[in-house]
Amino acid sequence: MAKNMQPIAKRCKALNLSPATLGYAKKETNRNPKGQMRKKQSEYAQQMNEKQKVKFVYGMLEKQFRSYYEKAARMSGKTGDNLLVLCERRLDNAVFALGFATTRRQARQLVNHGHFTINGKRVNIPSYLVKPGEVIAVAETSRQSPIFKRLTGEDAPAVVVTPAWLERDKNELKGTVLQMPTREDVPFPVEEHLIVELYSK
Repeated sequence: MAKNMQPIAKRCKALNLSPATLGYAKKETNRNPKGQMRKKQSEYAQQMNEKQKVKFVYGMLEKQFRSYYEKAARMSGKTGDNLLVLCERRLDNAVFALGFATTRRQARQLVNHGHFTINGKRVNIPSYLVKPGEVIAVAETSRQSPIFKRLTGEDAPAVVVTPAWLERDKNELKGTVLQMPTREDVPFPVEEHLIVELYSK
């Protein structure tokens, strides 16, 4: 399976994106300190930048992202909003948002390795689109892993602020999808209309 292995700090700087969006609160780079002193971007460059930003945050390559766009275009409503909502509904994104992983890349890896269940059934597909009413839980066989044991007990880290469309059980390693996410739930700045313009050409 193809993986996106782009360097986090360098790529975030190029996309004018906070590393915290991906779970890396302390990552930064000192390379190209005058990198922000660039000429005004062309319209095409701005469109590409927004597309690359969304792809990078959600860990998708072009083929998969294009299929998301085509699906969003077939749905009712605004294509740009639909596209971002589809990205938010990814299982790996929900796992990260619930605080079961410290970074988005770790969330994808944990899902790939089969550490999570949906309504009691193991799911190892990061791109699985969660639906309202579904319960996302750490698999019973994985709960003794150091990665998950640190999330419970007196020394457990503070629970992250969970988005409104999700609810995490404070006492158990599980969370519930309360409703469909909305455009307002996207946790980073993005001008999705530029992506739509790019793909509409």
